[in-house]
Amino acid sequence: MEASMIGLWDTTGNEVVKALAAERRSAGGVASGLALTLVAVVEEKKVREAEAAATIAASAHPCRLLIVVRSDLEGRSRLDAEIVVGGRLGPAEAVVMRMYGRLALHAESVVMPLLAPDVPVVTWWHSEPPDVIANDFLGVVADRRITDCKLAPDPVAALGQRARDYAPGDTDLTWTRITLWRTLVAGAFDTTEERVTGATIVAPLNDPTAALMKGWLKSRLGIEPHWEHTDRSPLMRSVELKCANGDCVRVTREEGTALFSRTGQEDRYMPLPRRTVGDELAEELRRLDADQIYGEALGAMAGVAGLDSKPAMRVHVWKDPALAARAGDAAGAYAGPGGSAA
Repeated sequence: MEASMIGLWDTTGNEVVKALAAERRSAGGVASGLALTLVAVVEEKKVREAEAAATIAASAHPCRLLIVVRSDLEGRSRLDAEIVVGGRLGPAEAVVMRMYGRLALHAESVVMPLLAPDVPVVTWWHSEPPDVIANDFLGVVADRRITDCKLAPDPVAALGQRARDYAPGDTDLTWTRITLWRTLVAGAFDTTEERVTGATIVAPLNDPTAALMKGWLKSRLGIEPHWEHTDRSPLMRSVELKCANGDCVRVTREEGTALFSRTGQEDRYMPLPRRTVGDELAEELRRLDADQIYGEALGAMAGVAGLDSKPAMRVHVWKDPALAARAGDAAGAYAGPGGSAA
């Protein structure tokens, strides 16, 4: 299919819808093969990263890609859009929308008419996760919601907030990053029924993958793993399990590999590559139903029970960030009795 691209500057949502339909017709119409609509919420400085990741994911999961860039909330409302069919953003359809002013707070008014018909919607935040997903209509309308707590100032605290704000259908790329770790650890017990009595995780203090690994082990094994903090590695270094018969199983990260050690057996090296965000995103798009195991691990990590019994559907709760900022400024200007204004 020949690539097709059109740019629309200072345009409207209706014009974007018409232009996408025209580009689809000229490109042969690819919507019949779409598996989902992927809505990516991105900061301006991360647009190229998001495009690269979404292109990898779209090659495995044909989708309509809608990239929403919210910029300059205080300026004049304006919409700039770029429509690409079969071009640099993969084989499917893509619309990059830069929204300015108050329009950025109502992105759904432009996005909703662009959703591919009769397919699931996945919203992915390639930015700091929202505190409350219900405050963002793009999350409320989605069947699956993908966040990335690694991008938060305090990743472990952000994971805790994801637990408190959880609804079935949520996931986080932190969970995806320990898929290979979980596979190696679980595979160690394919040939034994020995009970695990203890576990130790060696990782940096604020590593969200270690926090979620701890939650997963706790939810699966009914134990309280010990987190040994280290500054020697920027990533989770090792996971060690102790069995009731005295055996020890350890997985240690090397450069692109994992050293698998087990009492009474020879050490083995197994693949443990660092994957791109695109590969991680593609993995999450393989399933469009709720991930119960993730919910249990997240709840165990944060000490929040019954996550999967919560309603899957959210109700949009409007929050105007401009009003919130003014309220914060007013509170800061008054220091209370005996205090002074800044």
